[in-house]
Amino acid sequence: MEQTMNITEARSRLTRLPEELGATDTVKITRKNEPVLAVLSWDFYESLVETLEILGDEETMGALKKGVAAVREGRTVELEDLERELES
Repeated sequence: MEQTMNITEARSRLTRLPEELGATDTVKITRKNEPVLAVLSWDFYESLVETLEILGDEETMGALKKGVAAVREGRTVELEDLERELES
């Protein structure tokens, strides 16, 4: 959920926002009705940064696309078979 508040309201509520925000909630802070800041939980921020890092890594994205294609083509193995193979 996204909330919007002006910068004056945000300043007065800043110390309560961590308890008020859900895991993926954001607060759009405005000045003169224009967005100037976003407030979000630290966990949500970290997950966004990690996602951006993954999306920006060509090697990782190539491996992900290859894996998705393999699943779509039915080229999968049972977990038990994989575990046995790794133990060998």
